[in-house]
Amino acid sequence: MKYTIDKVSNDNFFEFGDFINPYEKKGEEINTNTTKSYFDLANIEILGEDNKARLNLFDAKKREFPLMIDMLEQHPFSSQVFLPLGNNPFFVIVCPAAIEPDLNNLKIFKIENGNGVNFKPQVWHFPLISINNAKFITIDKKNADNNLEIYNFTKEEKFYFNG
Repeated sequence: MKYTIDKVSNDNFFEFGDFINPYEKKGEEINTNTTKSYFDLANIEILGEDNKARLNLFDAKKREFPLMIDMLEQHPFSSQVFLPLGNNPFFVIVCPAAIEPDLNNLKIFKIENGNGVNFKPQVWHFPLISINNAKFITIDKKNADNNLEIYNFTKEEKFYFNG
């Protein structure tokens, strides 16, 4: 499969979710000017009867390239945030929300400068591709039962990603 790596922006990532860039938001001084807060960075969506979110810490291992891309996953009942602690770049491989991923619309983005992403519910994506050993804050549905669907690629659909 031939691919390009796109520079992420609010406009070109909107179909897949939120590009989290606190530096583009105007911060607000709170707590008697001892803290600058950047409110409402992502639209967290939790669907279904149990609509509680969970805050997670992922200890991601550096990926080795070329990396075999042989599947995509999606979360039907929640969005999913990935926000690195510190300036730790990572890649996201995504396809728009659908019953099955349309690999003709597969996109690859590099996320840098401590920015993050929030995938909308049902957006297909490859698991976290961290360029370094790094910690990530994630937010998703607390009750994860039935909130993961996997699409395994056919032999013809598989490809190597060189990072």
